[in-house]
Amino acid sequence: METESFIPRENDSSIWTEKYRPDKFEGLVGQDEIVNKVQGLTKAMNIPHLLFAGPAGTGKSTLALIVVKELFGDTWKENYLELNASDERGIDVVRQKVKDFARTKALGNVPFKVIFLDEADALTKEAQQALRRTMENYTKTCRFVMSCNYSSKIIDPIQSRCVIFRFKLLEKKDIEKRIKFIAEREKLQLSDATIEAIYEASEGDCRRTINLLQASASISPSITSELIQTLVAGAKPAEIKIVLEYALSGDFLRAKEKLLDVMLKESISGTDVIKSIQKEVWNLQIEDELKVRLTEKTGEIEFRLVEGSDEFIQLEALLASFVLAGKGV
Repeated sequence: METESFIPRENDSSIWTEKYRPDKFEGLVGQDEIVNKVQGLTKAMNIPHLLFAGPAGTGKSTLALIVVKELFGDTWKENYLELNASDERGIDVVRQKVKDFARTKALGNVPFKVIFLDEADALTKEAQQALRRTMENYTKTCRFVMSCNYSSKIIDPIQSRCVIFRFKLLEKKDIEKRIKFIAEREKLQLSDATIEAIYEASEGDCRRTINLLQASASISPSITSELIQTLVAGAKPAEIKIVLEYALSGDFLRAKEKLLDVMLKESISGTDVIKSIQKEVWNLQIEDELKVRLTEKTGEIEFRLVEGSDEFIQLEALLASFVLAGKGV
């Protein structure tokens, strides 16, 4: 088992691993519409300022790296600066590192360099204001590619200077394609049920998918859905279903005991339990109207937990509401 092939480089937010990192657009998985548009821009050897927005693990940093490699070829390292804005997010970074790099000409046939600002939504407002002027002043010698989880945290003047591409969580077919690609080369045995379990656990995050495969493969080359469930930090759906069925049948004490047993045995936080309950509510054999009421109550309890309430008391209150709902109150 070549464990190092799965491990991303330090501070590398890409969904690709070092061994499987593609240099061409054809190697990307998912985000087909975005990839086609960016590929067209890159083939023209000229790109505008770009803003990639979307959830973690969906390929934003990977696409930025591929764009740079396509533009500059072997000289991409000399013409590319990557900064993680969550670590270096002050105005001094924009005034010093960014300006020093942007004011010099590029090497090679492409007339501009590329600066990639990862997690740009972590930049302070002052740094963003300074960045907007830098983007204008050095347009001839530099292009900016920024990635963020929430584009609303980027000030409007910067958004108006960029072409915005919105990434989405990867679909099951894309995750499945990547899993089979890695399993074939690492000689892993996976069933359809295992792939389904990995997809459910990753929730469309390809980076999380690869991490789960790495952790599972270090235990056994034959990966089962039970092994995946063991590694996932969350309650097993079957156990949560039992808790909810006890509550809806009116047996509050057994529901409480089972929930406490699940939390202590699996070392699961109240927030993780709430998420599991919210998912399992829709699999219960009850009326849709009741599912809506229970989901609303689940959301209320989740808000209280985030605000700092005691998780055991709030979860007991949630179970009590399920008991009352089961009795038609």
